[in-house]
Amino acid sequence: MTDYEVTYILRPSLEENEVEERANAISEIVKNQRGEVVSVEKLGKKRLAYEINDVREGHYVVMQFKSDGAGSKELERLLKLHEDVLRALVVKLDAKMIAHMAAVAAAAPPAPTPVY
Repeated sequence: MTDYEVTYILRPSLEENEVEERANAISEIVKNQRGEVVSVEKLGKKRLAYEINDVREGHYVVMQFKSDGAGSKELERLLKLHEDVLRALVVKLDAKMIAHMAAVAAAAPPAPTPVY
């Protein structure tokens, strides 16, 4: 299996629970293609670099997954057909990028503990 990362933008009109549902549905697509979801990170609503069909912002989601080539192509095809996905980009991660991402995650400062 090969490591991939997909970044997709969902319509801004979706509520947070709907964004969660769409992200889970897209994760299920990977699982149905005999893939494995490594992580899903919702980055929130952000302004787009340029308008897409008169839309100026969207909900960004980044998902890392492992799959074969056919599974990633099928995910890419289904994302293009999904009505709530404005744009999607699937990239293949090489060993150098995976090592870099692990180093960045290890160097990240620990989350602050809440003060009561």
